[in-house]
Amino acid sequence: MAENKGYPEHVVFGLDIGTRSLVGSVGYMDKGKFNVIAHYVKEHDTRAMLDGQIHDIGKVGESIGLVKRELESQLGRKLTDVCIAAAGRVLKTVTVHVETERSDDEAVNDEEIYSLDLLGIEKAYEIMKNDFPDVSFYCVGYTAVRYFMNDYVINNLEGHKAKKIGADILATFLPYEVVEGLYSSVDIAGLNVASLTLEPIAAINVAIPEQYRLLNIALVDVGAGTSDICITKDGSIIAYGMIPHAGDEITENIVHKCLVDFQTAEKIKRASLLKKQISYKDIMGLVQKTSAEEVRKMYKETVDSITKEIALKIKELNGGKSVSAVFVVGGGGKAFGFTQSLAEALKLPKERVALRGEEVLGDVNFLMEGVKKDPLLVTPIGICINYYNQKNNFIVITVNDKRIKLYDNDKLTVVDGLMQAGVPNADLFPKRGKELTFTYNGTPKIIRGEMGDGAVITVNEKEANINTRIDKNDKINIIPSVEGPDAAYTIDRLSDYNHKLKFIVNEKPVECPRMALANGQLVTGSYDIKEGDDISIPDYYMLSQLMQFMDINTESKDIYVNGHKSAEDEPIYSEFKIVIKEKEVKFDDLEYDENYVTKAERDAIAAKEALEAEIKAREEEKVKAAQEKVTINVTINETPVKLDKKSSYLFVDVLDVYAFDTSEAKGTDLITKRNGEKCEFSSEITDGDILELYWE
Repeated sequence: MAENKGYPEHVVFGLDIGTRSLVGSVGYMDKGKFNVIAHYVKEHDTRAMLDGQIHDIGKVGESIGLVKRELESQLGRKLTDVCIAAAGRVLKTVTVHVETERSDDEAVNDEEIYSLDLLGIEKAYEIMKNDFPDVSFYCVGYTAVRYFMNDYVINNLEGHKAKKIGADILATFLPYEVVEGLYSSVDIAGLNVASLTLEPIAAINVAIPEQYRLLNIALVDVGAGTSDICITKDGSIIAYGMIPHAGDEITENIVHKCLVDFQTAEKIKRASLLKKQISYKDIMGLVQKTSAEEVRKMYKETVDSITKEIALKIKELNGGKSVSAVFVVGGGGKAFGFTQSLAEALKLPKERVALRGEEVLGDVNFLMEGVKKDPLLVTPIGICINYYNQKNNFIVITVNDKRIKLYDNDKLTVVDGLMQAGVPNADLFPKRGKELTFTYNGTPKIIRGEMGDGAVITVNEKEANINTRIDKNDKINIIPSVEGPDAAYTIDRLSDYNHKLKFIVNEKPVECPRMALANGQLVTGSYDIKEGDDISIPDYYMLSQLMQFMDINTESKDIYVNGHKSAEDEPIYSEFKIVIKEKEVKFDDLEYDENYVTKAERDAIAAKEALEAEIKAREEEKVKAAQEKVTINVTINETPVKLDKKSSYLFVDVLDVYAFDTSEAKGTDLITKRNGEKCEFSSEITDGDILELYWE
């Protein structure tokens, strides 16, 4: 083993475990530049990997071991640790919508918004579990695409009052088996994982300067079979995606139109970028000549189709809008017109969609011979550079003494660890007691339960909360939140109950307390409302109830309501005028004293009473026959109403079906009219009548 001198004691080994090959690079960082001191590429001997996922752990482990030994030979030293990355194409992205009903008494705060986000992540987890019941996932990123307030889109919920808030949450997951497969393969090769990141992160470390990463930009890696996409914002990757179309489709287009094999088509595609005239042999062995312009026309339609699909995916991942700029890496993106077509599809200036090739390796020095700067080096060198950042790796923490592997996106908080540990969102925030639902004057009403105590959280035995930042090896302990008392409500807390009814009786005001009924039974103000109760507080008294409240015996009284003589079963509303008079005494009402009448007079009286009784019986039969219910249709204040409960109707009966607020006087006199003429509440009404009721 040759000995290389002059290198630092500690070097970083970055390994890109790809679908077709393994690319290993070893180097060190010095004065802001990465120096490569060893490099080796090995093709897979078998289909041990498919679409970025290890299928044969043993075979991949053997290949890693071979790359390790070759690099050790170049270095003259042993390698014990390796930095690796998971392929972007194995990431799963799902968008969900979540909503929360709330009282609009208080403004929305940041904790409610955070809870809404977590509900979305939980729902996304459930979708992934249902779609892939045998696979576990890590959440490696999420973003709120948009928020809703009362079903309308809003940029910021905080500070608003709303009955309902909602959000569209986009979450990205990495299958657990992918991570474990990578760890197992590295272990077979006799190496330890020093860091595990994601390939898009590694590519960004090289392709996108750090000062640009605060912007809302997209990185598109156009490979052979897929175009991998990631979106950055505020220094972090917020979403990942992929379309199953890339450079091979462009090449296949040339295959069919030029009648050549795939390798020849690849050469023609590359030549269309460098030459004006192109010569090639077709499958018949004939030499053909064409211009670069003609070749570009051959694949232009394919390029446009791919870029349009990429643009649609970028907008989907970015909340329905375009990004500020796009960086394109990978061989497929070198096709003529690719970046310009993508700029047009995103409606961006063409200079904001840039192809990043060999020039991105400007800050990389190769301290060895025979290695040419190539885009294939972007990912393994990016993996090495990521080691120095100590960001976007998998770390280990403990939650209630349970070891958890967690993807560190450089903004980890307690809640990320709790979610990965499977702690339900409901255990993090104070819980309300059971709500109370009942019907109040015909309208459903809900009383919310009281809030309980929130979760008690510590990090490394120090008091913390769900927003506390965490790092590797941290120890989180949580005592779940508890539920508050159930909702309770009494009749006297209903506002209408405390608004008394006021009547004018013989020109004097009389105030009466409101009556309350629970399921049809009179109750007091201290009544505890039960779940499902039907509560009503009428805005009227029956005349008999007012007389009872005033302790008036009505046997010798005539009672007038708003000027008309009234029966005791008539409803009376606030501000109605009541007049009570003594009845006039008639001779027929006087009692007879048999000591002062003759027998003939008594016989005559008896005969008269018998005749009157017979006449009364006949009249009662007529009344009974007339009491069959009839239906009439009238118009009150231009509103059609139907009455169908009695055999005949008075004006006052309309108030049973037509809402008229009499609780507050809006004039000096209450006017009632029938067919344009003034009438009384006791006036009879018939089918087709036009009625008016208003304050004057």
